[in-house]
Amino acid sequence: MTKSKGIPMFSPNRRTFLQGMGAAGLAGAGLMPRKAHAATSMKFMCWEGYDSPDIIKPFEEANDVSISIDLITDSPGGFAKLAAGAWRDFDVVATDSPWVQRMGPADIGEFLDDAEFADVYESFYPQFRAPFAPLDFDGKTTGLPTRWGWVGPTVNTKYDKLENWSSYAPCFDPAYKDKICVLDWGDWPIMPMALYAGIDPYKELDDAELNEIRLVLRALFKNTRAIVGDLSVAQKGLMDGSFRTLIGGGTYCTSALRKDGQKEIMSIVPEPKDGLNQGIIWMEAGGIVKDPVDDAKAKALLRNLTSPEVAVKLAWTEATCNLVPSQEAEALFTDEQKDVLQMDYMWEAWDKSHFHNVAPNIDQMLEIWSQELAAAR
Repeated sequence: MTKSKGIPMFSPNRRTFLQGMGAAGLAGAGLMPRKAHAATSMKFMCWEGYDSPDIIKPFEEANDVSISIDLITDSPGGFAKLAAGAWRDFDVVATDSPWVQRMGPADIGEFLDDAEFADVYESFYPQFRAPFAPLDFDGKTTGLPTRWGWVGPTVNTKYDKLENWSSYAPCFDPAYKDKICVLDWGDWPIMPMALYAGIDPYKELDDAELNEIRLVLRALFKNTRAIVGDLSVAQKGLMDGSFRTLIGGGTYCTSALRKDGQKEIMSIVPEPKDGLNQGIIWMEAGGIVKDPVDDAKAKALLRNLTSPEVAVKLAWTEATCNLVPSQEAEALFTDEQKDVLQMDYMWEAWDKSHFHNVAPNIDQMLEIWSQELAAAR
């Protein structure tokens, strides 16, 4: 996962800004709504994989339009760019779901009519059908799910047993000292440790709970010095046995290795602890930017990304392989692809997980992470 998912939410209040300006001022600032017309070109902000020629070119040919791609390197950065005014340059976005969910309320995204996409929802697994809470804002739908996976221990079964990772306890076991690779990816490694400490990090936390997170991170850093930001370094250590697990990753880290034939590497979700699920579900989604030049073509692109045939292509890319919400797509995967994606395990992982969102106390948790990491070094 080269992604930086879950950095503190940027919350621009563009609506307040607009209320303070007259029409002349808006025009002068270039913020007047775009004039809709039949588009011959569109601009698409997305993660790597959505830009595949196998996905883009057929759509361009079928819709007589050229698509310009702007690749995201981190989801919060992409949102900030749109909120700072770049929304006027784009038509469709595919990014991490918490940021798509915020596009509507931030007045930089269009809300979707579920009835208009009823056939799309019908093609999804029941877990992703409308009304779908992770993409809902105040009863309105902000986007459609496109790809997903789970965060949990990533284990090379040549060097360790999966059953040893039925909990995160080995992270604090001296027998695993310096064998735990903690991925330095924003809030992703923090959330599993909070869950292990018995704290739901997706609710508002008090000082005592934040201190518990501090203590569990302190204990983690005491047992390992392997804090790694480079996925290739983490994967190499996992393959050669230097690391017994990756913390803060999951299916995003294992799929490419499994695709290359290393089926001994798996991502799992620990068993619930004290009634608290220990896994995390991440998801990407597509949304339409406010005032697209051609609303019909923007919706068509969104439909295209969620169609069963394109869903398979989105799931199986050069960089990584991920699950998709399309139930109809499942029949299009080969048995080998299903095995790589651990599809026989996906609903067990789902049932043992929380759905990822931007946590209310993420600022404090990231500050605690930085403080404890600096102290450990």
